[in-house]
Amino acid sequence: MHWIEIIAATLGIIAIYFQIKVKPFYWVISLVVSSMYIIVYFSAKLYADMSMQFYYVGMSIYGLYVWLSGNYSSDKKIIHISKIKDLKSWLLIALISALSFFIIGYILKNFTDSNVPWWDSFTTSLSFVATWMLARKKIENWLIWIVVNATSVALYIYKQLYPTTILFIILTLLAIVGYFQWKRELRTLEMIE
Repeated sequence: MHWIEIIAATLGIIAIYFQIKVKPFYWVISLVVSSMYIIVYFSAKLYADMSMQFYYVGMSIYGLYVWLSGNYSSDKKIIHISKIKDLKSWLLIALISALSFFIIGYILKNFTDSNVPWWDSFTTSLSFVATWMLARKKIENWLIWIVVNATSVALYIYKQLYPTTILFIILTLLAIVGYFQWKRELRTLEMIE
């Protein structure tokens, strides 16, 4: 199992390079990494993180489709990096995050042998919305990933998942880099329009 974690962590670092560069190949690597982390998280009794990997597998397929074909609408408009500008969207994101946090936490606390149900639920619920935001190329996804990844570092140290801890330290730093890279690209797009 240890070698699966090492390979998954290594591929995860490679994937983020493609994510920062807004390359669709990110989603292919993400699919492989997510599949491997199902095993890693199950072994560590991080059931919400494990379940999240199934979501990531589906989102990897969706994200690849959207990034290659443009939008899911019939006009096939290419999706560019953008900001979430309306309060309604932010309220929906907050509501989905809060509801999923409490539901997942409750399930983990009452129906599993997890010793970190709320911690696992916190990172999972925020990851859920951040992944959707990433697939839609919303720049704010990086800010949520910074919080998720930094919180996950402590969680994985506690669970003694050291290769994954290293991955998430790097992911935290790369999320900061990704935010500023996308911010530069967004400014360029806004100047063109």
